[in-house]
Amino acid sequence: MARPRTVRAPTSASLPNNLRIPSTSPSLSKTLGKLSRQSLLDLALTWLDDQNSASFVPFLKGDERGSRDDDDDEALPYPAAETVEEVRQIYEDLQERKGGKREVLERILEGDWRHGLTLRQLAMVDLRYMDDHPSSLRWTALELSRIDPRRKESASKNGSEDWSANLPRIQAASFVKALQQEVASLVKAHYHLARSSTLPLTFLRIFVVDSPYQPPQQSPEIFADSARIIYVAFPDSCPFIYTSVAASTGAKPAAPPSTSIATDSRSLQRLVRDAIPKALSRPHERYTLKATALAAKNLPTLLALRGPGRSTAANGSFSIFADAALEGSPLDPRPADTVSAEDHILGGQRRPLGTEDKENGDPENSASQKVCKRPSSRRDTDTVPLTPDSKKRRLAVESRFGTAGSSLNPAPLDRLDVRFLDALDSGLEDEEEQPSSTHPVVSLSFTGSDVIGGIRQLAELGVVDPHRMPSWLTGEEAVSMATVKSGQRVKMS
Repeated sequence: MARPRTVRAPTSASLPNNLRIPSTSPSLSKTLGKLSRQSLLDLALTWLDDQNSASFVPFLKGDERGSRDDDDDEALPYPAAETVEEVRQIYEDLQERKGGKREVLERILEGDWRHGLTLRQLAMVDLRYMDDHPSSLRWTALELSRIDPRRKESASKNGSEDWSANLPRIQAASFVKALQQEVASLVKAHYHLARSSTLPLTFLRIFVVDSPYQPPQQSPEIFADSARIIYVAFPDSCPFIYTSVAASTGAKPAAPPSTSIATDSRSLQRLVRDAIPKALSRPHERYTLKATALAAKNLPTLLALRGPGRSTAANGSFSIFADAALEGSPLDPRPADTVSAEDHILGGQRRPLGTEDKENGDPENSASQKVCKRPSSRRDTDTVPLTPDSKKRRLAVESRFGTAGSSLNPAPLDRLDVRFLDALDSGLEDEEEQPSSTHPVVSLSFTGSDVIGGIRQLAELGVVDPHRMPSWLTGEEAVSMATVKSGQRVKMS
């Protein structure tokens, strides 16, 4: 009698949290190996906490999942403990004494979790690595905007739009369930929500298996493939979200023949981006995601430039007031409470000629009137003579950059991509005959630890003219991608 054929049907269920990855998987050891010794110990103690021990049960003596005899178990390098409290005490002892990371790593994979780690544990490992290395991923800022033509008309008339009216109320469990329903017809995924321990952010980690069907017996390496992971960060009380797709490290495992979509980073990111506003939407209350032309590796940079504390109108020259570098306000009618730009450059305040020199009785300090300390926004505290030209140039730099590119600004951009759309002069007199195209004629990329800071230093040295610099080069528009035509930045759809 012929064996009946197995019928595989799609299922909307997500991958379970307790799906285990064998501890012998090389990719699992590599993922855990990225963490420091202290981070591994902190994670192990978190798994063994009273509130989590039921979800992350270690391998204990007499466990039904083990088939070894007691004599064989005693011969192992890490014999199984009898209770969770005993395992917890082992890691507390490891935390109190010095040692290597390899010792803790082998204890986890070959001892207490020899039966494997779950998908939820693996997600916690990745998020702990992000907390330890906040610049490990490149994030893109997107604006969450409500689709309402009437609100758009009123906002355009008033010239502003209320952010609080655009923010939907997000309940974590309901949002994840709605997001799962949006992507369940295309892929199977595992979702993990966690709160950042250092930033006002909530992270959502999404691991995707590129098939809506119940997956067959697959290689365990696929569950540690970083190219299948998408991260979404929700900052507190602002209409922006940050998305990132982890870059794959190493060879990708072979995909099963039933693959329905490609698992390249662009496809996964597009899939999640399209599903997020739909999951947040409700009847008669629809949302969409709009690009903000800002991408950075530093999450504090995104929080400073696309976060709850400010908007793009508080950058550039006005950043000296937004960052509290100066007292007062440019709109304050009382000049006594406002520090001028010249006073700020000379050190923040003026003093009568020779006042402190006479009080201290030190005639040598009279020469300090000609040598001024660099302002607090500078990166160093060396003293340099201020010539009339350098003083004038520094005033111009302060008026254009504000605190952007200085030590007072906590938002350094590591990359700035510029595309120029101006066509080359073809000698045609009629402008209508000029070829029009959205393809850039010239593309420039500035990279470094602080791009705006480097451009600021060039302006201070007189290499570039700060008066003629466009606003997107001084940090005023707070963008990392600029498309320029006729000297002005244009917004590309």
